[in-house]
Amino acid sequence: MKKKSEEHYYLVDGSGYIFRAYYALPPLTRKSDGLPTGAVSGFCSMLFKLLEDSKSDQNLQKPTHFAVIFDSARKTFRNEIYSDYKANRSEAPDDLAPQFEYIRKSVLAFNLPSVDLINYEADDLIATYVEQILKKGSKVTIISSDKDLMQLYKKGVRIYDPMKNKFVSEEDVKNKFGVDASKVIDVQSLAGDSSDNVPGVPGIGVKTAAELINKYGNLEELLKNAHEIKQNKRRETLIENKDKAIISKKLVTLDNKAPVKQKLEEFKLQDIDKEKLYSFLREMEFNRLLSSAISAYGEAGFKNDKVDLIQKKDDKPISNKNYKLITKLDEIDKLVGEAEEAGEFAVDTETNSLDPHQAELVGISISTKIGKASYIPIGHKSKRYFKKDDVLKKLKPILEDSSIKKIGQNIKFDFIIFYHQGIVLNSMEDTMLMSYVLDAGKNRHNMDTLSELHLGHKTISFKEIVGTGKKEINFSEVEIEKAKDYAAEDADITYRLYKKFNKSLKVEKLVNIYENFEKPLIKILAFMEIEGIKIDSKFLKTLSTKFEKKIIKLEKDIFKISKKEFNIASPKQLGEIIYNDLKIANLKKTKKGSFATSASVLEDLAFKGHEFPQLVLDWRQISKLKNTYSDTLPEHLNNKTNRIHTSFLLAATTTGRLASSDPNLQNIPIKTEDGRDIRKAFIADENKTLISADYNQVEMRILADLADVRELKKAFKNDIDIHSLTASQIFNVDIKKVNSDQRRKAKAINFGIIYGISQYGLAKQINVSNHEAEEFLNAYFLKFPEIKIYMDSTIKFCRKSGYVNNIFGRRSHFNAINDKNYNIRNFQERAAINAPIQGSASEIMRLAMIRLNEKLSETKYKDCKILLQIHDELIFESPKKDVDKVCKLIRQEMSSVSESEFHSFSTPLTVDVNVGDNWGGLH
Repeated sequence: MKKKSEEHYYLVDGSGYIFRAYYALPPLTRKSDGLPTGAVSGFCSMLFKLLEDSKSDQNLQKPTHFAVIFDSARKTFRNEIYSDYKANRSEAPDDLAPQFEYIRKSVLAFNLPSVDLINYEADDLIATYVEQILKKGSKVTIISSDKDLMQLYKKGVRIYDPMKNKFVSEEDVKNKFGVDASKVIDVQSLAGDSSDNVPGVPGIGVKTAAELINKYGNLEELLKNAHEIKQNKRRETLIENKDKAIISKKLVTLDNKAPVKQKLEEFKLQDIDKEKLYSFLREMEFNRLLSSAISAYGEAGFKNDKVDLIQKKDDKPISNKNYKLITKLDEIDKLVGEAEEAGEFAVDTETNSLDPHQAELVGISISTKIGKASYIPIGHKSKRYFKKDDVLKKLKPILEDSSIKKIGQNIKFDFIIFYHQGIVLNSMEDTMLMSYVLDAGKNRHNMDTLSELHLGHKTISFKEIVGTGKKEINFSEVEIEKAKDYAAEDADITYRLYKKFNKSLKVEKLVNIYENFEKPLIKILAFMEIEGIKIDSKFLKTLSTKFEKKIIKLEKDIFKISKKEFNIASPKQLGEIIYNDLKIANLKKTKKGSFATSASVLEDLAFKGHEFPQLVLDWRQISKLKNTYSDTLPEHLNNKTNRIHTSFLLAATTTGRLASSDPNLQNIPIKTEDGRDIRKAFIADENKTLISADYNQVEMRILADLADVRELKKAFKNDIDIHSLTASQIFNVDIKKVNSDQRRKAKAINFGIIYGISQYGLAKQINVSNHEAEEFLNAYFLKFPEIKIYMDSTIKFCRKSGYVNNIFGRRSHFNAINDKNYNIRNFQERAAINAPIQGSASEIMRLAMIRLNEKLSETKYKDCKILLQIHDELIFESPKKDVDKVCKLIRQEMSSVSESEFHSFSTPLTVDVNVGDNWGGLH
């Protein structure tokens, strides 16, 4: 047992840590379910760093006892002394308030005591414990950047500033307050503190206060002799504000006799409970910190509620000891034999580029057994063991054999790489997609995350191998031994994940979604990406010139109103014009204190009739079209094919909807003429034409089916215009007498309902008052009560289960649906209402693509290719001679999805099919 003199207490100012973490550290932003976690992440990182540094840094001196101390509430005993104490402090930011609970949980996760006391501030508790610790003859270190705690600086008390990584010295105290620590309170009493609304004496700052206290010794002596002061103004303000000075001293003096409940012996530093800590870090998706913690404390096992997704005791540990570098052709023969015997193997390609259409093959890794993996180097610059063709010739049979499973992580990339080498992968499995089906909305699905989340293992990162910035090298330049460890690990991890996820899909009854909606898309999307689409570079250049002229014209109009030129792209300069110069809005700032100039702010001002914000919005839109599309699309042109090859992302959304990148073709605006002009740049090849097939109001049809809305289903069956029907219902007019304005408003409501539109959002969209918008929504639900029932029951189910199902059984998780923060909860509720609708629409599109791919390849129309999938639309390229028959086939197959083996729709699916020489001309 340690002597009292050897005991060393760490008292951490937890409340100070919170705000430092929120404002000073880069935020993690949000979890995949929308919960803000920036402050929690920063807090945990700071706490972990302190614990680890205290072990290794001799200056810090390892603690024997440790406690994290928090404020309990906004109001304390000081508010009874002075009601305006801290009155000027705003409420915690909306995205910080819901994090307090998780910060408290994080302290317990680190197996540390969390201390607070109603009616007292953290500083009072620290002062009280310091007093108790010194009395028993032990040492204490206060961990805080708070200047108010400098009054506790004395022999036996150290103050460590974690933000500056240094101890506070006597000199630091004097530089801050102009006096030694024993007189800090007196200086604060005179100078006051605007941040805490401590009044002090008007006109007396820290410098003057220090001068007076150093002369008179303390506040009481100064006030007693204030009449002697020669400077008239100083003398008068001290005499007139004597009461303020006395009250201020009561406010700034820390109470070292607080009735604390926890005893000092309860602060004894405990060993880390690995399972408790890692479980919390996994829940919060702090993967980087989790890997650091595992490195520091070692691994621990975790279990999922239903399936053991974590490394079992009988699993082989993840180690590079059994990773083999293949250097001889007969070793490849042996590897092929092992793969044939196993009937499955994990495979991963290493390349010199992330663009699979330009990349050269550098190496291939294969794992046929958990814990065992091999790397075949092909294109490394340092040493070549084989000719590429010799390796591929030996691997081609097993890669193409449909009886042997090829397991990959995002295997679509590997499919394209092998395809360009003359190999067509068959019988593929994808761990990224398995994870996506199991956990959409819960976490990311990249290998590094999945390894840490499900195996408790931090993988070798790509950056560790190739470096970053100016020192970054190509993978072909990586030392072969390092490349072996990195690549073989990828194959090993992929195989381990496959085994776990395969069991989980069965237990969770999600095999149908993976097998019938995910796997078939791998090859279809791969071929779409390989095919690419042609663009007219000259037209884009002309468009850029047109946009440039528009931008210049808009800038002139903007500067005419502002009466001076400024950087429109600068939020600071734009904010100064809006709030200070033009004064067209009351001052509004972001949570970081800068001017609020977001699109929503400008749209609100434009909605109120101001010309200036609308011009800025127009300027932003044209600038984005120019920078993102007309200037940039030609840079994505593949020199070999003279076409653009976007990448379709299968696991990027919560609902199952596809996304695209490099370039992103999903977000080209269609409602504006300028956006449609961008689409005109996508053209058909010579002697071919483009075909657009677009599901007509598919999400409204799904809503009618999901919610069993009789009126809507009847309208769809009878081919009645759904927006005119809605207008007739909510405006109480005959459907034949519905005018264009009423139909426009009804259309906004119909589509707004799908996305959980608010009355304010609807008011802004259709340019009516909030009251009118509310009346429209009430009338809508009165006429279509089934929709309100669907919305309420969906939210209720999601609150209970944490997820929703679409028509076909895909799950979308919303873990923050019960969050205490209204904004987060409201966002999750709206997303939960939308997910079954949007998710079912994406499933219908997937089935259509699968059917069309099969039909086109089986018939004489195999030269017709699917090029793009954009929301509810498919773009094809077909020889002109086949176009009429192909259009008929497309319409037939897409419509027939309503009668699939997975679900029979009660509303018909209709498809608009159009033909043209460019994408823009198809609408």
